[in-house]
Amino acid sequence: MALRRALHFVFKVGDRTKTATFYRDVLGMKILRHEEFEEGCKATCNGPYDGKWSKTMVGFGPEDDHFVAELTYNYGVGDYQLGNDFLGLTLQSSQAVNNAKRLGWPLKELGGDVYVTQAPGGYPFYLVDKEHPSTDPVQKVCLGVSDLQGSTRYWMTLLGMKVMERNEEKKTVLLGFSETQCKLELQDVGGTVDHGTAFGRIAFSCPREQLPDLEALMIKENEKILTPLVSLDTPGKATVEVVILADPDGHEICFVGDEAFRQLSMVDPKGNELLNKAMAEDKSDEWFAKHNRQKAAA
Repeated sequence: MALRRALHFVFKVGDRTKTATFYRDVLGMKILRHEEFEEGCKATCNGPYDGKWSKTMVGFGPEDDHFVAELTYNYGVGDYQLGNDFLGLTLQSSQAVNNAKRLGWPLKELGGDVYVTQAPGGYPFYLVDKEHPSTDPVQKVCLGVSDLQGSTRYWMTLLGMKVMERNEEKKTVLLGFSETQCKLELQDVGGTVDHGTAFGRIAFSCPREQLPDLEALMIKENEKILTPLVSLDTPGKATVEVVILADPDGHEICFVGDEAFRQLSMVDPKGNELLNKAMAEDKSDEWFAKHNRQKAAA
C-alpha cells in the first residue's frame, strides 16, 4: 500500500485565536488554507454541529508531503470534552521548544530531549528538542485502543499499514505506510476508549480507484462505515471522493481519492490573511455576552 499516505488529523477548536497562536507562534507551522462555511459539511468534518463554522489547515509544509492539522471551529461552541482517544502528536523541532520557552507557553520536560505541552483545548503535543529533520517534523499521532492486538490487525490487514515497531512495556505498536511518512501509534489504554465530544478524525489518501474496493472490503468484513463512498463538491475546486470508516474503537478514518485531493489541498497564499480577517470579524463572543448567554459546551 505504498501509494497510500497520511494526510492530517482533525481537531475541534473552541478558542480559535489562542489556537492560532499555538500553531503559528509556538509550533512554527504555517497556515496552508482557510475556509469559512455557513452550514454543516456533508462529510461532517466539523462534527455533529450545524451552523457557521471554519476550517483551517496548518502544517510545516504542503499536504503533498507533510502531515498537517485541520482545525475546525464552530462559532457557537466554546468548549469540548476530551476523552482518552487522542493521546498526542509528536514533532521534532528545537525551534518549537525555544518558542514555547520564549513565549511562556506551559512546557514540561520528560527527559531524553522530549517535552510535552498542550494545544488550547487540552490536546497533548510532544516536542522533541532536535533540529528539524530534512523531511516532515511531524513524526507520529498516537491513538488509544482497548484491544491492541485486534486494532493492529485491523490497521494492518484491512487498511494495509505495516508494523514499524512494537513496545511491550509501553503497550504500543507503531504503524505506517512508509518510513518517510507520519506514523500512527496505537496504545492500549487498558479499558474502554472514550471519545468525549472532542473526538477527531485521521485522514489518508489512496488512488481513487481503490476507494470502491476499500468500501467493499469493509462491507465483506462487517466493519463499520460511517459515510459510504460519496463525492464532495467544492465550488471552484476539485470534486473529491471519500469514504469514512470507524476502527474497532470508533476512531474515525477518512480515505480520500489522492488525485483530486492533491488539487483541493494546494496551499493558498492568502490563507494566513484569510484566517486573520475571519478572527478579526468574529463577534460571536460579544454576541453571546450581550445576550447574557454562553457558547455551548459540546
